[in-house]
Amino acid sequence: MIDTHTHLDYLDDPASARSELGLSAMVCIGASVQHARNAVALAEQFSDVYATVGLHPTDADQDSPDTRAELEALAQHPRVVGIGESGLDDYWNADQRSVQRAAFEWQLDLASRAGKPLVIHTRDKAGQDSAHQGGMEVLRAWPEVPVILHCFSGHAGLLRFGLERGDHTYFGFAGNTTYKNAAEIHAAAREVPLSQLLVETDAPFLAPVPKRGKPNRPGYVRYTLEFIAALRGLAPAELERSTDENAQRVYGLPIT
Repeated sequence: MIDTHTHLDYLDDPASARSELGLSAMVCIGASVQHARNAVALAEQFSDVYATVGLHPTDADQDSPDTRAELEALAQHPRVVGIGESGLDDYWNADQRSVQRAAFEWQLDLASRAGKPLVIHTRDKAGQDSAHQGGMEVLRAWPEVPVILHCFSGHAGLLRFGLERGDHTYFGFAGNTTYKNAAEIHAAAREVPLSQLLVETDAPFLAPVPKRGKPNRPGYVRYTLEFIAALRGLAPAELERSTDENAQRVYGLPIT
């Protein structure tokens, strides 16, 4: 299995965490300059780890010419397979919308020039959808850039938008998919075509049932996959083949 989104460097013992439960690969997300450095270092150290480099919307105040220059350079590293995570976050930092948007648009441009997908973070407060609507507005100007809607929220409008973008959009389902109150995410996990579906942990966050409440681990991606397989009436092995193929395709992972 492939964990398509993990913060491996957040864990106390990345070497041990990456070797649990038989993953074939994982993508360590570098969502700030320091975490991008860490992700690349782990990808250099371990053959089953790949990296992204970018600037998370809640860290968009770090955006500067020096930050962009370093991330531009890191994006060319052969172990870097994506840009981000980037996007809009109105849950924590709604007052920084203009800064977030500038960093988001720059990372879309970087992804386009680097020929790599952009990993997108979108989060709103309950009952609001300003970040989702704003994210779609930005993405409409970049129809050819492959994107991964990380930790997909189940937002109906973003679901339709992603389906209309077709094979330029992938939906990443994380551990919160397994939660009982996640009806919108459950519905989306049933509807998304197999060719656009990915599974992820977002470790150490959002541990799936039966590990909910504990620090998440890359190997726990198996619980999310098994849950989605049951939702769709598929054998886990069948869904695993599809999600692994999708991960290899969007990230260009050289796995046989």
